[in-house]
Amino acid sequence: MQYRALELKDKLPAMSEDEQLELLASDGMLVKRPLLIDGDTVLIGFRQAQWEEALCRAAD
Repeated sequence: MQYRALELKDKLPAMSEDEQLELLASDGMLVKRPLLIDGDTVLIGFRQAQWEEALCRAAD
C-alpha cells in the first residue's frame, strides 16, 4: 500500500541508490521480504532465531 501511495513505480528509476536506501530505511513497510546476505549465508524472510544466529556468527 505504501508503494502505491508514494507512487514509487514511477519515482524509483529516477532515484539514486542512496535515496532508495534512505527510503527503505525510513519505512520498514516497504520491505516485502527481507534478505540477509553475508559471505556464504543467505536468509530470505525474517525468522528471528535464524537471523540472530547468523548475525552472531558474522560478529565473531
